[in-house]
Amino acid sequence: HEPVVESGGGLVQAGDSLRLSCTRSGRTFGDYAVGWFRQAPGKEREFVAVIEGIGGSTDYADSVKDRFSVSRLNAKNTVNLQMNNLKVEDTAVYYCALQRTTFRAPNLRLRRPANYDYWGQGTQVTVSS
Repeated sequence: HEPVVESGGGLVQAGDSLRLSCTRSGRTFGDYAVGWFRQAPGKEREFVAVIEGIGGSTDYADSVKDRFSVSRLNAKNTVNLQMNNLKVEDTAVYYCALQRTTFRAPNLRLRRPANYDYWGQGTQVTVSS
């Protein structure tokens, strides 16, 4: 399968912003839903946000709603996750994943990591107080 690559992580202070990008080498995202997940040390991987492949609707975890925004740039094979007003508890490795599905957001199927077909290697986001 083509690799999915995340970029844009780093070390920031609480209240700062970061933009993560997810790219798919040599291919567009097509009709794949693109999800963002994160995993902090000692915790399970959790859903952050998703943008569906068909209509572009989005869904967010309650913990990031109104602070994070996901968007697709199909012509650039890129999905961005804009993260504003970052908090210490946002510290985690962030993953981008693809799911071939016709389900529309919001849908619980789009929130479950096990339903995703392809995963990137992750990018570290560290927020200091």
